[in-house]
Amino acid sequence: MAWDESKVWLKGGENQELYAGLLDDAAAAPARNAKRKKVVHPEEMPWEMARQGLLKHLLNEQMNTRMETVDAYMQIIPPGSCSGKHRHLAEECLYVLEGRGYDLHQDCDVEITDTYHWKVQDEVKRYEWEAGDVIYIPPNTVHQHFNADPERPVRLISAINRIYQKFGLNDLEQIENAPEYQAGVKLTAERVEQYMTKIPAPA
Repeated sequence: MAWDESKVWLKGGENQELYAGLLDDAAAAPARNAKRKKVVHPEEMPWEMARQGLLKHLLNEQMNTRMETVDAYMQIIPPGSCSGKHRHLAEECLYVLEGRGYDLHQDCDVEITDTYHWKVQDEVKRYEWEAGDVIYIPPNTVHQHFNADPERPVRLISAINRIYQKFGLNDLEQIENAPEYQAGVKLTAERVEQYMTKIPAPA
């Protein structure tokens, strides 16, 4: 044969039914999907006291819903407070359900070769928003949400495409924690209402 590759391609004795596994998975998908939720009720949406703030998860890969590509959560920002500050490669949009405030964004210079490098630009951009607005977060932008009302809470709905995770690009970095964050705190409706009315929630 003409190519040196001909001397090596026959090596190896390992066998594995990988394509058969794909066929089995495709065949099992309808039955598996039939057991996954198409409707998620409020009591099935988990609370989380996250480093990014007070979250109620609407859709998440770990919630066994039919949604394949999008994660979504509601974020509650107490009066006069703010979210955490973070950065992720995936773009994000947030719908402002309630309240008014502003975002601070910093673009990053990014280089993806064999390794991944990013550097935060010095310029900080401010964007005002209120109920009914949609906030767009470009890819790899350092951002933070601020509640400008000292008396009323902000509620945001965040949606982000999880396809970046499937491509191995789930680059998520928490730069600053939300003021309310306490590790191990269990949220309930009553405790969240305390945060929303500026009454300090018990630890």
